[in-house]
Amino acid sequence: MTRMSTPNGSAVAELELSLLQLLRMKGRLKADDVPASLNHDAGRCTQMLESVTEAGHCVWKGSSVRLTPDGRQRLTELLEAERSCLDQARLQDLYHRFDEHNTAFKSIITAWQMRDADTPNDHTDPGYDGEVLERLEELHVSFTALLEEIVAAATRLTHYPPRFAAALDRIRAGEHHFVARPIIDSYHTVWFELHEELIGLLGRTRAEEAAAGRAV
Repeated sequence: MTRMSTPNGSAVAELELSLLQLLRMKGRLKADDVPASLNHDAGRCTQMLESVTEAGHCVWKGSSVRLTPDGRQRLTELLEAERSCLDQARLQDLYHRFDEHNTAFKSIITAWQMRDADTPNDHTDPGYDGEVLERLEELHVSFTALLEEIVAAATRLTHYPPRFAAALDRIRAGEHHFVARPIIDSYHTVWFELHEELIGLLGRTRAEEAAAGRAV
C-alpha cells in the first residue's frame, strides 16, 4: 500500500531527502519509477521532482532524471542533519545485527551466480536454483523483524519493506532475474541500497565497509 503522509514541512523534507538519495544511488531514474521506489503518492513525487528541478538539484534527460553537483551538496546537508537527529547507539546495534544477515545474503547471491568457484550457474538446473531460492525465502523471513526495527529507528526508510516484498513476489512468480539483476529493483538491488543507507546513517563509507569485509 502506498504510504501517505501529512504534507507538513517534516514530511516534505523527508521526501526530498529520499528522492535525492534514490537518485544518487540509481545514477539515473525514470520519473515513472519514483513512486514505487519511494512508496509515495505519484502526485507528491511529481511535485517534488518539479521542486528539486527548479532548485537546480537535478536535471532531466528525456524521461530520466539525475542529480546535479548542487543536488549532491544539498543531499549531503540533508543527510548530515538527519544523522544528527538519530540514535547512533541504536543504529550501531542494528547494523551489527544486519551484518550477520548480510553475510548470509552474500553467500546466497554467490550461490545464485556460481555453482562452485569455477562454474557459473547457467540456471538450467531447477533443483539447484530452487534450493538457492529457498535459502533466500528463509533469509527474508528471518530478516523481516530486523528490518522493522531499522525502519522504526530511521523512519525515512519505510519504503524498503514494500520494495523487498515486491521483489520477492516477482521471484515467486518465476521472474528470477529479480534475484540479482542490476538496474531493476531486484532483491539484491534493494539490499544494496538499504546497506548503503545504513552505512551513511552511521557516517561511514562503502570503501571502509569493503575493507572490513562488510560490503555486499
